[in-house]
Amino acid sequence: MRPSSSRRMAFVAVGLILIASHSFGQTIRNITLEEAVELSLKNSKQLKISQSNVDLAGLNIRQIKDNQLPSFSVSASYLRLNTPNINLKSSSSDTTSGGASSLHVNSVAYGMASASVPLFSGFRYKYSLESAKYLQEASRLDAETDRQAVIQNAILAYSNLYKAKRSVDLVAENLVREHERVTEFTNREKNGIIARNDLLKATLQESNVQLTLMDAENDLKITTINMNLILGLPEDTQLAADSASFEVLKDAGNAMDWEQTAITHRKDMAAIAMRQKAAGSDIHVAKADLYPSVALTGGYVALNIPGFVTVPNAFNAGIGVSYNLASLWKTGSKIDEAKTRLYQLKTNEEILLDRVHLDINTAYYNYVLSKKKIEVYEKAVEQANENYRITKNKYDNSLVTTTELLDADVAQVQSKINYAAAKADAVVAYKKLEQTAGVIN
Repeated sequence: MRPSSSRRMAFVAVGLILIASHSFGQTIRNITLEEAVELSLKNSKQLKISQSNVDLAGLNIRQIKDNQLPSFSVSASYLRLNTPNINLKSSSSDTTSGGASSLHVNSVAYGMASASVPLFSGFRYKYSLESAKYLQEASRLDAETDRQAVIQNAILAYSNLYKAKRSVDLVAENLVREHERVTEFTNREKNGIIARNDLLKATLQESNVQLTLMDAENDLKITTINMNLILGLPEDTQLAADSASFEVLKDAGNAMDWEQTAITHRKDMAAIAMRQKAAGSDIHVAKADLYPSVALTGGYVALNIPGFVTVPNAFNAGIGVSYNLASLWKTGSKIDEAKTRLYQLKTNEEILLDRVHLDINTAYYNYVLSKKKIEVYEKAVEQANENYRITKNKYDNSLVTTTELLDADVAQVQSKINYAAAKADAVVAYKKLEQTAGVIN
């Protein structure tokens, strides 16, 4: 078989392998990082739950306001009675009325309507409403924190998608070269130029690359499924990340500035401040039990006892005052409980400050390290390319072994994979730093 014919068959064989291995990606949707973030925010189930918590906090405010509206109730009853003994005593005599024995009462019917408008409840309404508004704002800030976490998760998934696809492409390119080498070595072995052992080494290398490609494609499939779940897309949608999203890196700045940014911009810091204000209002709510309650009241009663009495229009109106004397010794524990909750929140704030300090420094130095890795891997790619070129020339001149040539080939491919992954990891690290500082967008 002529070498040119052999080369053509090699390309055909490898082409069939690549077509089969990439069959799952026949229709690919190119997506930018910005589009991925937008879709993740739009379809995030976690954000829907977060928004429902904000809505619940709003409903709590509404309930508190409703409690200050006038209350109105209506009731009516009809009762059947036995024939009771009725003794009526006049105001001027303690003798039984002579007509009492002639009364026969066997039923009672009455209807009542009452209304009440709270006028004063020890400032309970004022501080309860104030606390509820603070808690609603805290829920909104929690939702914003969750939103930033969703953004970071989408960026991480997008990076993994890019790295998985880049690995597949690089390994597939390497498989083409390995197959060409096997074809070349096969011809050389037939002509007695190389030993059969060298051909077996090249064949084994090709098999290992095929297995690596299968693993890379499997990782890409799983990564794509995860990305589709995050974006709310059909599971079989094939995605391709834009490599331009990983080309531009920003300056790291300094850790102290990032920490100050976090203190002023992190939503969880603001949320815990809102909860402290709510806890302060809850102390006043607990103290409200020490005050009396005053309400404007009114009502209407209609009564009918057949054969005895009828009251068709008994109206009443006035001011009602109530005070629970037991609150003088029971309210103290409620106040102490509210103060303890405020103390816990202040302690949690101190813990959060410590965590912010650690998180900022961790994210900052991880980003600095990731940028340094890019520089190292970039040089490694240049060195691996040069090493493979020199080793290939030496091999062609019988100065190195087949094993050294194959090792140089593996090192070259791995350096390219590492370099691509390092650029993606650096972008993720910077976005993690922004998330930790509360300014990711």
